[in-house]
Amino acid sequence: MESLFSGSSLVSAGGFRLTKKNLKVHPLSGIRVLRCRSCDILVRPRFRDNLVRCNGKRFSPVLCLKNKKRFLVHATEGQPEAYDPKNLRESVRNSLDAFYRFSRPHTVIGTVLSILSVSFLAVEKLSDISPLFFTGVLEAVVAALMMNIYIVGLNQLYDVDIDKVNKPYLPLASGEYSIKTGIAIVASFSVMSFWLGWIVGSLPLFLALSVSFLLGTAYSINVPLLRWKRFALVAAMCILAVRAVIVQIAFYLHIQCHVFGRPALFTRPLIFATAFMSFFSVVIALFKDIPDIEGDKIFGIRSFSVTLGQKRVFWICVSLLQMAYAVAILVGATSPFLWSKVISVLGHVILAVILWARAKSVDLSSKAAITSCYMFIWKLFYAEYLLIPFVK
Repeated sequence: MESLFSGSSLVSAGGFRLTKKNLKVHPLSGIRVLRCRSCDILVRPRFRDNLVRCNGKRFSPVLCLKNKKRFLVHATEGQPEAYDPKNLRESVRNSLDAFYRFSRPHTVIGTVLSILSVSFLAVEKLSDISPLFFTGVLEAVVAALMMNIYIVGLNQLYDVDIDKVNKPYLPLASGEYSIKTGIAIVASFSVMSFWLGWIVGSLPLFLALSVSFLLGTAYSINVPLLRWKRFALVAAMCILAVRAVIVQIAFYLHIQCHVFGRPALFTRPLIFATAFMSFFSVVIALFKDIPDIEGDKIFGIRSFSVTLGQKRVFWICVSLLQMAYAVAILVGATSPFLWSKVISVLGHVILAVILWARAKSVDLSSKAAITSCYMFIWKLFYAEYLLIPFVK
């Protein structure tokens, strides 16, 4: 099929000539064609029985994603639902890749690391690290990941048109997933998350899932008085509440009270983790909208990047993180333990220097450079959760 796009005359379907320069929705054939910002092409039929005729043979266009920016169109001969055994492995790989992108892996990694980190804050002695501890951690991680997929999936369901501009590689925006498929995934993962939280019997865990569900729904769903992502301050508060407060306190209490059966204690490391991640969550809430300013403007999302400008918001984020690192260095320096002083002070100094060097090198006129820097911010987020257990 790749060769079909190499000539001037490509495919004929119902009298419609499909060429590089003539790609649109044809009223008879129902071929749906989308050109993304990088001038790559997405093609799929509107209905399953819409087949394209080429040289007397019938083909069903199938979308094949190669990477985030480049798309190629392949075709399978015969019925659309028939699978060639030789291509079964590729089909499975493409399906897993689509779900991987749908789950927003950087948020998945952040959720796993945050729960692991705060869980270890409840460990007081070596004997606490037991099968009981790891079972409690596993319960929390699995339930939280299911809820995470619900939240990011719901956001994509209500942002399909925006994502066609900002993130055309996402499965719903590209057409790899239908709306019905997205709804099925989102609904099933939310039910499974609550089911697991209920059978575990941990009140802190169930409350964490419930509050995350309510805030995640209010953030995305487009009904009167909701879709809080339209309002920059409220959107930032939603992310802060989940990432900074619920994750730190609720999952700590899940291990401390439900798993270990101890009274709730707000220790110095827990207070530090909550305060530091409050700064970090605000930075993530602000930074995530910087590369998406084009689509947000079109669809009326009044983010801080839209109202204040990309450059100003970028340096506000960098300044907030540098302030957070300065406080972390001060907290580490006052620790009564030498090993804690060395690791926390040295670790945060290194992260602050790396952040400043990276920020100075970012080309703010390039969306790709800003997006890359946003993913770098998430890497700093991961690194912080590796340092938090050493702050005593």
